[in-house]
Amino acid sequence: ASIMPLHLDNDQLRVTLLDPNGDRDKLGARYCHGGYIFQLVDHQHGDCELLNGPQVPDLFNTFDGQGIPDAFNLSPLRAVGDVSEALIIGVGLCELDKNYRKDKVKTFSDWSFSQSGNKVVLTCEQSHHDWALHLERTVTLIGRTVRSEIVLKNTGQAPIPMRWFPHPFFPHNDGDALCKINAPLRDDAITPQCPGYEVRPDGWIGRKAWPWDLPGQYHPLTHRAHAPLVIQQRHPKLGIVTATCSYVPDFFPIWGNINTFSWEPFYERNIAPGSAEEWSIDYDF
Repeated sequence: ASIMPLHLDNDQLRVTLLDPNGDRDKLGARYCHGGYIFQLVDHQHGDCELLNGPQVPDLFNTFDGQGIPDAFNLSPLRAVGDVSEALIIGVGLCELDKNYRKDKVKTFSDWSFSQSGNKVVLTCEQSHHDWALHLERTVTLIGRTVRSEIVLKNTGQAPIPMRWFPHPFFPHNDGDALCKINAPLRDDAITPQCPGYEVRPDGWIGRKAWPWDLPGQYHPLTHRAHAPLVIQQRHPKLGIVTATCSYVPDFFPIWGNINTFSWEPFYERNIAPGSAEEWSIDYDF
């Protein structure tokens, strides 16, 4: 039996999403359960898989994940006096650990979803103390574009401080060029002292000291973006993949290890009661 029943498929790509209710063995306390893109297969390139992960293919685990997960876990909703119990948006009630890699799901939030053609809409209602929210995720496949849209409504009494980031995992290219963004980097964005990265003369961010190890290379990029971010990403099968965010990133780290490379354009907002936030990313493969 298929462990991943949610598919979007056309003559170009097949997108596999995790079932937020049925694939709980693959879902932990880190990544949002609804809208989790687990893999893309390219029909035009011999049905090859386009995404991977930090431990893939050897050792999948729920913290590292694979594909294009995204996360609200860095802004847990925790009441004053609660040492460890908190609501993680898109996940459920969790037991937090000082080492956030060891956070555990106590109660999974239930999702409802509907699929129409190559579009799936997943929704989740969550509440904890004075917080309540409605989360809607829409993933659409249009040609070679995968669009991920998020709406978060605050239906409770307390403001919701939100930090969200996508974490797409790309296999390494033969060359050292990794990604390029449509905004100037600050002069100190990557200094010569940075152990894993450099800004190349052509403007691409490149890897150095290759090959890296399993813990990998993490580096927050300082940028001067004033318009929604566009990221070009090198890919061994496709040449370049492009991601278009609907927002200017509030924080923008890059990370990679021996197996994979990723970037995390954060979207951070404080959502007042009765208000909603909407944002999206298009991935063009």
